[in-house]
Formats: sequence, structure tokens, C-alpha cells
Amino acid sequence: MFTGIIEEVGAISRRSGSDITILAKTVLDGVREGDSIAVNGTCLTVVSHDAESFVVQVSPETYKRTTLGGLKVGDAVNLERALAAGARMGGHFVQGHVDGVGRVHSVKPQGDFALWRFQAPTEVARFLVQKGSIAIDGISLTVVDPVGDTFDVAIIPATLQKTTLSSKRAGDPVNMEADMLAKHIFQFMKNMSGGVTIDKLKRHGFA
Repeated sequence: MFTGIIEEVGAISRRSGSDITILAKTVLDGVREGDSIAVNGTCLTVVSHDAESFVVQVSPETYKRTTLGGLKVGDAVNLERALAAGARMGGHFVQGHVDGVGRVHSVKPQGDFALWRFQAPTEVARFLVQKGSIAIDGISLTVVDPVGDTFDVAIIPATLQKTTLSSKRAGDPVNMEADMLAKHIFQFMKNMSGGVTIDKLKRHGFA
């Protein structure tokens, strides 16, 4: 489980088959083999590490459903370690399970801020809610004015400085993870279609 608060921006130093080596500093503090680190919002497992980098292995399914397959040596990536018990919850609950790849639609400057518009895939668009949460390349952001498969987010300067968003342009692909609570509520309501009855509530453990 993650929060969507990026700890640092790392860089791809090597790719070999399923293995990706990532240069980092902050997330290496106390790291152990088997730990989870979100790379551009994708939960991956550390298989080895040294003083300057760590190695993760990416399955064909993950390559298929995320932007990780397009990463090249030298590319920057957002990094976040798994949430520690008792830590402050600064963003929202992020699982690191990317729902689909969306795109940057446009960027509109607003003084020191910027209004970014994104286009979401179907797997994400159905969960967009005004003022709801979404993770974009692992960054916890708030949805503004969702219309169909597009929505806006207001990006503060600090987020641009501390994440890979500063390098994104219109048309660029991004990993998207819809809000976990929205997905569970959607599935529950889908299962309960046809009306709520005592029998259905009992069957789902709510009565």
C-alpha cells in the first residue's frame, strides 16, 4: 500500500529482459530484498540492491498494462516506498495496481499553478468523481470537472519540481490508478443490481 506522495525521482540505469535497474537514494534507506517500491505508480518487488541502485523484475502482464515497457536508460521515474504502519497519510490509499494507461491532454498555466487535463482509459474513466482521488504515475491528485473520459487536476509548483510531471507534454502516456474505494463501491453496487434485499445484504456480510 502506498500514499501517492512521491519520495524521490530516480533514473533507469539498465534494462535486461524483465530486469530494470533504478538509480536512487532516499528509497534505498533500509531497503531489503522483497520490499515493495512503486515505480511510476506500479508496485514492484526489489530483487537485489546496492548502495546506489535497486533491481526490480517486471512481468509481461505488467509491461502490457503500464508505461514501463517504454522506459529507456536515463529516463526519470517516480519512486515511493510502501506505507509504513503508523506513518502519516498525506495522500490517499494507492495500491500500485495500475488500472490503465491514459494520456496528457493539455496543460493550461494559471499563474504559478497549472491546470492539467488528462484523458483516461475506460478502466479509469468510469470511476472519476468530482473531488475524488486518482494516482497518475503514482502521484496522488484530486479530480476536477470530470467529463466523459477527460478530467482536470490542479498541479502546484512543488509537485512539478518533485516528480516526473515536469517533463510531460500533451500526448504523453501516463499510468493511472482509480481510487480504491470507488472501485469497491462500484463492484458492490454492480453485484447488488436489481435492488437491495436482506438476503443480498446477508450474502455480502452486511447483515
